[in-house]
Amino acid sequence: MQPNRILLVRKLDPPQSWNPRVKNYLCATGFYHVSRIGMIRGSYPLLAVLVERWRPKTHTFVLSVGEVTVTLEDVAHIFGLPIDGEPVSGWTDSSSDFVQSQSMAIFEREPVLSRNSKSYIKFGWVRCIRDEEPLDTEESIRRYVRCQIFCMLGSTLFTDKSTAYAHAMYLPLLRNFEQIHTYSWGTACLAHLYRALYCASRYDTKEMDDPLNLLFVWTWERMPCISPVSRHILSPAEIPVAMRWSHSDRSTTWLEKTVVTFRHDIDYMQEGYDIRIICGSLSGGHTKE
Repeated sequence: MQPNRILLVRKLDPPQSWNPRVKNYLCATGFYHVSRIGMIRGSYPLLAVLVERWRPKTHTFVLSVGEVTVTLEDVAHIFGLPIDGEPVSGWTDSSSDFVQSQSMAIFEREPVLSRNSKSYIKFGWVRCIRDEEPLDTEESIRRYVRCQIFCMLGSTLFTDKSTAYAHAMYLPLLRNFEQIHTYSWGTACLAHLYRALYCASRYDTKEMDDPLNLLFVWTWERMPCISPVSRHILSPAEIPVAMRWSHSDRSTTWLEKTVVTFRHDIDYMQEGYDIRIICGSLSGGHTKE
């Protein structure tokens, strides 16, 4: 039996609301669905138990009923992100000139950076720029949407141990507005989750950074025996599935669960009954806006 290890993770910041006038532009970039997800409250004891069962060599969780994992299809349903297209990749340039030039191209302003790392841009500064946009021109609307996406990348898709900053390496991917939707953001998000679980599974790791909203919602949809509330009392499932878990109530009994009790619940799962398929619960199996 492993010791009861609780991982330190970054706070799950609730996504900022956005102006409905830019909906069509968010749809065009592929970030409309993920922008609709509200605050999701997870469980650190549950997270610790999931990490215990993660096997880096196979990228699967080993359970008493078999092995399961988060798939690209799951990411598409939970976050509504595109999973086809070009890889999310590029040069990671941390130089001052790079950050300044990219910031001027995207935000038309010199960035407010982290004191500890000059390649990290402050979320609060980006949100202020976004909220000051008058949305009276095409360029103003696009700048607003780029700010929204940048904040989503740093706070939801590719989280790290910073709670107030995001890396400037994402900026080049946002310069050409017409190409934003061509990237496979869902694939990159899943790869980030796999990497985070690999790092967290090492015995000496005390912190974890990863898209926790994705992991928790996947767990509750796949394994309803350990979900905070019954899925039957939630709103009907539609893309993004994560939205029906945002701001959901949690029972006192569930809140009091520990690493030991979550281990017990997972160990005594019943094959076929406690492992569900997410897409099977979607309304008609189609994307809805």
